[in-house]
Amino acid sequence: MRLPGLPLLFALLGVLPLTGAPLAQPEWNRVQVDPMKTSIYVGSVTLTTAPFKQAGDAFVSTYAARVFPWLFWNETGRISIKLSETDRAKLQRGERTEFTGEAFNHKNKPRKVTGYAEPRGSDTGKIKVRIGVDDLELIFNGVYHLSTHTIQADQLSAATDTESSP
Repeated sequence: MRLPGLPLLFALLGVLPLTGAPLAQPEWNRVQVDPMKTSIYVGSVTLTTAPFKQAGDAFVSTYAARVFPWLFWNETGRISIKLSETDRAKLQRGERTEFTGEAFNHKNKPRKVTGYAEPRGSDTGKIKVRIGVDDLELIFNGVYHLSTHTIQADQLSAATDTESSP
């Protein structure tokens, strides 16, 4: 038995597209960058970031830089990378995208940030980050992962309960 209205109903519900065009990729608002490491004279620096979260046309996060063997040079801070809607669209189309940004260490000393992201799939790719530290430029190569993060009502309730408890 054929139900003539069923395909239209599924299309309206978003199960089937009305045309042969592919469905749009979901918007992403988080970027996870795997820990990255670079060499320096007689040592190395490991850069670790928390997931970058969208804040307008920028993605912001915190970072920790561990310098081995000179642990007294370790630092933490905040970092932001500017990515306009045009740049985000380029990434979604699979195109290499350059970015700029800034970082401030725990002593509020500024760091210049530049680099590029190059997609290797729909939600992952490689990233090159250059961070200016005084007269030195540290160059990190790594992998990024795009994701969408939405807060469910039960997660929001749990977070509120945790914040309000002693």
